[in-house]
Amino acid sequence: MNKVFIDVRKNAFTIYKRSTNFDSKKNIVFPLYINRHFSFRREYTHFSLQRSVVYIHSYILPQGSLLHHLQIHGEILERRHLSAFSDCIPFSISHFFLPFYISMERARRIAYRGIVRRLVNDAKRHRNVETPHVPSAVPHAPATRYLSSLSPFLSTRGSINPSTFGNLARQQQTRPISVEALKPGDTFPRRHNSATPDEQTHMAKYCGFDHIDSLIDATVPKSIRLDSMKFSKFDGGLTESQMIEHMVDLASKNKVFKSFIGMGYYNTHVPTVILRNIMENPAWYTQYTPYQAEISQGRLESLLNFQTMITDLTGLPMSNASLLDEGTAAAEAMAMCNNIQKGKKKTFLIASNCHPQTIDVCKTRADGFDLKVVTAELKEIDYSSGDVCGVLVQYPGTEGEVLDYAEFVKNAHANGVKVVMATDLLALTMLKPPGEFGADIVVGSAQRFGVPMGYGGPHAAFLATSQEYKRMMPGRIIGISVDSSGKQALRMAMQTREQHIRRDKATSNICTAQALLANMAAMYAVYHGPAGLKAIAQRVHGLAGIFSLGLKKLGVAEVQELPYFDTVKVKCSDAHAIADAATKSEINLRVVDSNTITASFDETTTLDDVDKLFKVFASGKPVQFTAESLAPEVQNSIPSSLTRDSPYLTHPIFNMYHTEHELLRYIHKLQSKDLSLCHSMIPLGSCTMKLNATTEMMPVTWPSFTDIHPFAPVEQAQGYQEMFDNLGDLLCKITGFDSFSLQPNAGAAGEYAGLMVIRAYHMSRGDHHRNVCIIPVSAHGTNPASAAMCGMKIITVGTDAKGNINIEELKKAAEANKDNLAALMVTYPSTHGVYEEGIDEICNIIHDNGGQVYMDGANMNAQVGLTSPGFIGADVCHLNLHKTFCIPHGGGGPGMGPIGVKQHLAPFLPSHPVIPTGGIPQPEKTTPLGTIAAAPWGSALILPISYTYIAMMGSGGLTDASKIAILNANYMAKRLEKHYPVLFRGVNGTVAHEFIIDLRGFKNTAGVEPEDVAKRLMDYGFHGPTMSWPVPGTLMIEPTESESKAELDRFCDALISIREEIAQIEKGNADVQDNVLKGAPHPPSLLMADTWKKPYSREYAAFPAPWLRSSKFWPTTGRVDNVYGDRKLVCTLLPEEEQVAAAVSA
Repeated sequence: MNKVFIDVRKNAFTIYKRSTNFDSKKNIVFPLYINRHFSFRREYTHFSLQRSVVYIHSYILPQGSLLHHLQIHGEILERRHLSAFSDCIPFSISHFFLPFYISMERARRIAYRGIVRRLVNDAKRHRNVETPHVPSAVPHAPATRYLSSLSPFLSTRGSINPSTFGNLARQQQTRPISVEALKPGDTFPRRHNSATPDEQTHMAKYCGFDHIDSLIDATVPKSIRLDSMKFSKFDGGLTESQMIEHMVDLASKNKVFKSFIGMGYYNTHVPTVILRNIMENPAWYTQYTPYQAEISQGRLESLLNFQTMITDLTGLPMSNASLLDEGTAAAEAMAMCNNIQKGKKKTFLIASNCHPQTIDVCKTRADGFDLKVVTAELKEIDYSSGDVCGVLVQYPGTEGEVLDYAEFVKNAHANGVKVVMATDLLALTMLKPPGEFGADIVVGSAQRFGVPMGYGGPHAAFLATSQEYKRMMPGRIIGISVDSSGKQALRMAMQTREQHIRRDKATSNICTAQALLANMAAMYAVYHGPAGLKAIAQRVHGLAGIFSLGLKKLGVAEVQELPYFDTVKVKCSDAHAIADAATKSEINLRVVDSNTITASFDETTTLDDVDKLFKVFASGKPVQFTAESLAPEVQNSIPSSLTRDSPYLTHPIFNMYHTEHELLRYIHKLQSKDLSLCHSMIPLGSCTMKLNATTEMMPVTWPSFTDIHPFAPVEQAQGYQEMFDNLGDLLCKITGFDSFSLQPNAGAAGEYAGLMVIRAYHMSRGDHHRNVCIIPVSAHGTNPASAAMCGMKIITVGTDAKGNINIEELKKAAEANKDNLAALMVTYPSTHGVYEEGIDEICNIIHDNGGQVYMDGANMNAQVGLTSPGFIGADVCHLNLHKTFCIPHGGGGPGMGPIGVKQHLAPFLPSHPVIPTGGIPQPEKTTPLGTIAAAPWGSALILPISYTYIAMMGSGGLTDASKIAILNANYMAKRLEKHYPVLFRGVNGTVAHEFIIDLRGFKNTAGVEPEDVAKRLMDYGFHGPTMSWPVPGTLMIEPTESESKAELDRFCDALISIREEIAQIEKGNADVQDNVLKGAPHPPSLLMADTWKKPYSREYAAFPAPWLRSSKFWPTTGRVDNVYGDRKLVCTLLPEEEQVAAAVSA
C-alpha cells in the first residue's frame, strides 16, 4: 500500500511517496526554495495516486516568517467503476503526526485544522521576534474568488501591500479564524455565475441602480415577486466533489443486467474515439442548431453523412437530419399520410407487429388530427372502407419475424393507401431495404449505431421518404448549396417549412431534434464502413441462430420457424418462471405473454452470454453443448428473396476513416469548422446558451446510467428512480406546480404534452367543444404549431407599442369565445424581452372564461427564484432543460421538455404502455392522456445534467443566476442603446434577460439588413443573435449568467464597431452594395485569393478588432446562397461531378 507523507518546513515542503518498508532512495522529493532576495514565491506541484489527484498549493515566505499556508484539494478523476475505486489514501502531515486512512475531503479539512494550530503555535513562539524586511516588489494576488478564505489577502483585488509581510506576525496574533474559512472550496455557483460582486455593482450602477437587487426590483413586477425559494433537499447546494459522490451513490443503486429485451433498444459498443471526441467534447455538444451555416460547416457535413447513411440503408432518396425517437417518427409519418391525403381519409392502420410504445404514441397523436387508429394483425388489415390514409408495419417485427412485404405494399397502393415501415438500420445491412418493397415512408432509430441505451434516450430517430413528399417532411434537412465564391457549402434546406415561420401551418412543431446523437451514429457508420457494419450484423444474426439451434437441441421450448434477424421468439409453458430464473442470473428477457418470450441479441452479446441463456432455459438440467460448439451448424435464417444485394455507403467518406487515428483527425477537422461555446458567447435570444459544466456532464457516460434498458424492471434502476423523484420535487419547488412529467423529450414535445393535458381535462368534464387557443404574437414560435397538432382553433392577439399583450384585445377574444375557450399560450417574460405588468390579470381573464393557462417555459431563466409560473397563475408549463437547466444544445439536440401542472391537471399526465408512469409525485387517481414519447421517462440519460446543476447551485445560486442573467442583459442594452434602438422595455425602462435591437432603419439609410450584421459578427468571432424574430428586421440578444463582463464587453464592442461600419455607408464613405458587411463573412480562402477586388483592405476584413490578432475563429466559407440551395436541392453525399445531374428542382 502506498503512503504519502507531507513534511512542512520553514523554507520548503517535501512529499514522500513510499511503501510500508521505507527506502529513502525511492522517496520523491519536491522542495520549494526561497530565492536569495527572499521575495514571495508561489509554486504548484501535482502527483497522482490511486486514480486520485492531489493538488498542493503552497505560499512560501522567507525564513523566520510565520505563514506556512498549505492547501490540499482532491478531485476524483475516474469514478465510473465504483467497485474498483477507492477515494481513500494513507496520508499524514509529519509535524502533526496524524497518520491514518482518510477521504480526500477529510484530508483537506484536517490539513486546514493543522494549519490553524501551526499558525497559533508559531504566533506564540515568535510573539517577540522582529519581522524580517520584505522587498516591495511582490506579485499580484489572485482574484478574490480564487483566494483561500484562510489567506491574509482575502480582501485584496489588486496588488499586495508590501507591509502585509512585515506585519504578518502581528496580524496572525489577533486575526480570528472563522468557520467559513474551513468550509469546502469547490462550491459551484461562483464557477457558474461569472460576474463577481464588484462587477455586479459596477454593471448595476452603469444601468442607473445602486445595486443588482435594485435593478431586479425595478424589473420584475412586485405583484408576482416571490419572497424566497427554498428546497427541502440541496437548498444550500452541494459542492462539486459532494455532487460527484452523490451521483456515484445513485449509480451504485442501478443494477446493470444483460438485457435481451429488444423492442427498439439494444446495447452497443460506443467506440471510445467517438465517446471521447464527440459525446464528451464541448466543441461538439455546446454548438447551437446550424442556422448560421458559415460557422457550422463541420456538423452540417456530419449531419449530411447521417442523411446519406439513412437514404442508403432504407433505399429512399430523402431523409431528415434526425427526429426525437422512433415512436415520434412514426407519429410524424402518420401526420404526413394525413397531409398527403389532404385530410380526406381519417383512418390510420397499425399492424400489431409494431412496438407497443410506437402504437401508443401514434394513438395519442392521432387524437389531435381527429384520426382513427386501428390496430390489427397483418392478415386482417382491410382497406375496404376507403377511408384509410396510411398503414404502419414493423420490419423486422417487434417479436423478431422478418416478412416479405412486396405484395402487402402493392395491395395498399392499389387501394390508395400510403405505407410506412418502421425498421432497424443494422438489419438493413443484411435485409432487402424498404424502398425496394415500395414503402412510401421509412422510420426508425439509429440508437444501435454507437449510442448507449441510456434508460430510454436520447437517440436519433429518422424519417426517409421519396422526393415527392419532401416538403411535407418534419425536422431539419441538410442540403448542398454554394457560397459567395461559387464553392460548395452546406446549409439547412427548405427552412420555410419550419414552425417559427409557418406557425400553425407548419408541417410539424419539431424544433429541437437529436443532432448530437445523429452525429455519433453517423461517425459510427463512418468508422465501421459498410463491411464493418455488415460484419457486426452477421455476428448478431449468428448469435441469434446459435441460441435458436441450442433451444431446439434442449427440447424445452418451441422456437419460431419464421425468418429472423436478431430476435428469437420462444413458446414455453411458463414464460414468467423462465424470466424470473433469468433475472437471478442478471439477465432480462422480454415476456410477451404467459407462454411467449423473446430474446434479442446485439453487438455486445458474447458466446458466454448465450451459454448462460441455455442454462436458464434448461432449468437445472445439464447442457451437453456450448454456444461455440454449435456455431458451425448454424445456417442463415434469412431467405434469398429478403437478402440485400444492393450496395450501400459507397461514398468515400464511409470507406476512408477506419483506423482511430484517421477518424480522430476527421472528427477534429469537422470540429475546427464550427463555432461553439468553447470559442465565445452565443447570444441567441430565447435560446439561453449557458455553461454546460463538466461536473454536470460526467455521469452521462457512466455505465451505471448508460447501459440500462428503458424497459428493465424498475427495481434495477433505483438510482434513476431516486433521481427522478428528487428532480420532480425540485422542479415543483422552482415552478410552483404540484406534479411533473419527465416524459416529453424536447421543448416542442412539452408544449404538445401540456396542451394535450388541458384537452384531456376539458374532455373529462364533458367540455368536448373547448378547442379555442388564444396565442399572442409575442409567444414562442412553436406555440401555434403545437396548438394545431392538438386540433385547436387558433386566435392571435396582438401587442401594444411597448411589446405587451394587448389586454383589451385579449379580453374581447376570451369573452367572445368563452363557451369554447380551451387555453391561452403565453411566454413569460415575453419574447419581446419584457416582464408584462398585467400577467396576473391576463391569467384571471382566461380562468374567468373557462380556459386554462399554458405558459411556455422557454424564458424560465428569468423566473427561477424571482417568480414562478404557478405563482403567476399558470396551470401548466413546460421547461426547456436544455436552456434554463444546462443540458447542452448539441448542435440541434438533445433536449428535454418536462411539464409541470397544478393539482387538478395531474391525473392527466402521460403514462406508458410498457412501464406505467405518471406525475412526480403521482396523484392517487389517474386518467393519463396517453403516451408522448417512446421511452417512459423520455431522454433519461441527460436528466442527471439538470439534476446536478440544480443540486449544486442550491436555491440561492439559482436565484442569483436569474438576477445576473437580467443584469447582463440590461448592461448590454445600456451599452448599445446609444448605437442601436432597443425596441421594448418594461415600465421602469429595464429589460428582462433578453432584449431586441432594431435594425430596420438601416435598410433605408445604408441598405443593411440583420443578416449582414449577423454575418459580419462572424468576422469578429461571434455567432449572430436571433435574426428577425419575433420582430422582422431586428436582432434578439440573450446573454446568460455564465458570461463574464469581459465577454459581454467584447460582444458590445463588436456591435458598436459594426455600427460605425454602417455609419461609413451612411456617410457615403463605403459603397452600399460592395462593403465589408455585404461581403461578410471573410474566410481565409477569400482573404488569401490571388486577386482582391474589394474596396476595403484584406486586413480590415479579417481583423476589425484588436483582440482578433491574438485569437480568432475563422469562418470556413463565404456567405451561403440560400435560394440556390433550395432551388437545386441535394440532400445526400454525392461525387462532385454527379451533384449537378442529381439536383432536382425544389
